[in-house]
Amino acid sequence: MSRHPSLDSRRLGEHPWQITETGLSAEHYGLNASLFAQANGFIGVRGTLEEGLVGHDQEAGCFLNGIYSSEPIAYGESAYGFARNNESIASAPNPTYLQVLIDDVPVDFAQGEVLESERTLAMNTGVLTRRTLWRSPAGKTLEINTQRLVSLHERRLVMLSYAIKAVDFAGTVSVVSLLNSLPPVLHKTDDPRVGAGVSVEDIQPVASAADDTTAHLVYRLRSTGFYISAAMAHSITAPSAVRSSAIASDHQAGVRFNIDLSAGETAELTKHVVYAAGREGSLAAPESSLLPELQRCRALSFAEMAKAQQNIMDDFWATSDIVIGGNAALQQGMRFNLFHLFQSLGRDGFNNIAAKGLTGHGYDGHYFWDTEIYILPFFLFTQPDLAKNLLQYRYNLLDAARRRARDLAIDKGCLFPWRTIGGEECSAYYPAGTAQYHINADVAYAVKQYHQATGDHEFMRDAGVEVVLESARMWMSIGFFNPRLDDQFCINEVTGPDEYTACVNNNFFTNAMARTHLHYAFELTVWMQEHYPEAWRDLQQRLELDTSEPALWQQAAERMYLPVDAATGIHMQDDSFFNKKRWDIASTPAENFPLLLHYHPLVIYRHQVCKQADTVLAMLLLSDQFTLEQKKRNFDYYEGITTHDSTLSACIHSIIANEVGYADKALHYFSDVTRMDLDNHHGNTQHGIHTACMGGAWLCVVQGFAGMRVKHGLLHFAPSLPAGMTECAFHLNYQGALLKIEIDAQQARYELIKGDQLLFSQGDVSTTLSARNPNVTLPLVA
Repeated sequence: MSRHPSLDSRRLGEHPWQITETGLSAEHYGLNASLFAQANGFIGVRGTLEEGLVGHDQEAGCFLNGIYSSEPIAYGESAYGFARNNESIASAPNPTYLQVLIDDVPVDFAQGEVLESERTLAMNTGVLTRRTLWRSPAGKTLEINTQRLVSLHERRLVMLSYAIKAVDFAGTVSVVSLLNSLPPVLHKTDDPRVGAGVSVEDIQPVASAADDTTAHLVYRLRSTGFYISAAMAHSITAPSAVRSSAIASDHQAGVRFNIDLSAGETAELTKHVVYAAGREGSLAAPESSLLPELQRCRALSFAEMAKAQQNIMDDFWATSDIVIGGNAALQQGMRFNLFHLFQSLGRDGFNNIAAKGLTGHGYDGHYFWDTEIYILPFFLFTQPDLAKNLLQYRYNLLDAARRRARDLAIDKGCLFPWRTIGGEECSAYYPAGTAQYHINADVAYAVKQYHQATGDHEFMRDAGVEVVLESARMWMSIGFFNPRLDDQFCINEVTGPDEYTACVNNNFFTNAMARTHLHYAFELTVWMQEHYPEAWRDLQQRLELDTSEPALWQQAAERMYLPVDAATGIHMQDDSFFNKKRWDIASTPAENFPLLLHYHPLVIYRHQVCKQADTVLAMLLLSDQFTLEQKKRNFDYYEGITTHDSTLSACIHSIIANEVGYADKALHYFSDVTRMDLDNHHGNTQHGIHTACMGGAWLCVVQGFAGMRVKHGLLHFAPSLPAGMTECAFHLNYQGALLKIEIDAQQARYELIKGDQLLFSQGDVSTTLSARNPNVTLPLVA
């Protein structure tokens, strides 16, 4: 479990639908910038104050999903095939930035006195509100009330309502609203999880203009050719005439408003900001592209857009909510996680969901295998159309993945990048990056899940089959039939999910997933020939797929070597793992975690120690391939040598702990996962939230406490609740049917909400729900 001192879980309240910050805390400013961030899958805005906080300028941020800069990776000693460039998510102009002045003196919350302050992010509405009462050093009291949203209805739009009241003084209040192309200067750190941001030298000004109410700014990223364009419009309601003046320079565009207020009077500014981005030349003339969009959006009131936001959130929660009874902190944490997943997800098939969502520079905004294994299941079983977009992204990256495969002497097929945005491998440290070849199997596993759950044959015909086959071909290049092991198929020099054990032979997880992948690839060749013979012939010709290849895949799958310790029956993480000295986790100082920040990789690699679930993860993903006793035996062994330095780990241990009968441990791990970011368990949420861990929280309930598995294409449940939960309820969308599940300490109730019928099982009891018989209640199996 995490050894970083966690925050008081009551710090943000325990409301089931919102988080609330009381007071203005400089200590937690960066952390709360991540927690209170808003996004819509394209635009992400960190939850900093509109006026900023002196000394914390680097915490502000606005990001556009899939838009990135690139710079060469500097190696002291390079070698053939190393990743060449690093992609970093680009900064867009902060849409909420306002400088406020009273009689030309800037409002500075670090000076004077904050009399009252409260801001609330409502997960049920998607709106962030704030009220601040501040007295200046000169004794002038200002009340500020704000509302902001990143529109889920209008993908390009951010809106801000900003009301200022002169409580006890008369004077001129000035509001300066700016768009700035220069990114914040980030603090440098040796932590590889922290992003570097975009270089100022990469920003090339293109256009800047402003008038008395509007402004627009266009700039180009020299390294990638992306144009970023932002335009804003303002309207002000004030008790007297407002004087405004335009501001424009190479890197800035904005408007200054001077407002005369008497004591007790209020002025309200409404700000519309729209964005666009594209490759070379596409946005060089913003007046012909983005400005008409601004004119259309500026006619939309905040109330209208808040209502539209509410409707979208209502639809989301109707099928995606998880109800947890008996623990307010867990209920709040769960909804917070699902909210961030929904708003971080790319929705166009050309971008994905980053490890930090759209909430920070962490990991440079890269996409990982996190998507397919930890995040996609949530969307697949609640909103399958959104899950499809994530898989379409992988299909759209195939050409780049093919090029990467050739770099690694893989002559056929593809190798998906370990971390990327635009398709190029960005992992500079190959032992914990490129060597994780299992990513190909992870993507194929997700495609299989999608096809099972949706029956979307057209996607499989047009994209899914090609992804699975091309990624399967890689295994025949990096593996071989080993004559020293009775011609079993071996895969050497790979890294599994556990990044504390690198470049080993026959990583169990990798081999087990490759076996499943190769079997599935063979099955799909048969399926295509039966159902889409013409499309199969076209695909076979385009891929230059030899007729002997599928049979070889099947043979490799059947002969796959899976290391097992004969003496204990434990599945060895790899061939050499049991020959290493165990790391003494109990005697390691708490301040030395995570290990990766305090020990050279070679020190870690020579020990039995796991950063995260590896073999235990295989027990979950390939659940029907292992007995309950095997799962228990492996869990017992690997739990003792796992540090959980990765936020991907605790959720998997929770699920398997619950399955093998360790209810207390399951709840303990689940509590850590569900509050991971709200309580900053790993001490780095200030760099962005952890989307994979958030997906893992959903998995803990659905696959853990409800025991949901897909067996032979059918849903199977084995529900049990730990003592700390009185109930849980959620929906599952499967094969066109919508199923509601409610579980308490004694029984589980299943109700068919939509669909003709659904066959499922709980324990040994099979049940078919239909429109005539839409629900059934079954006792929990002891």
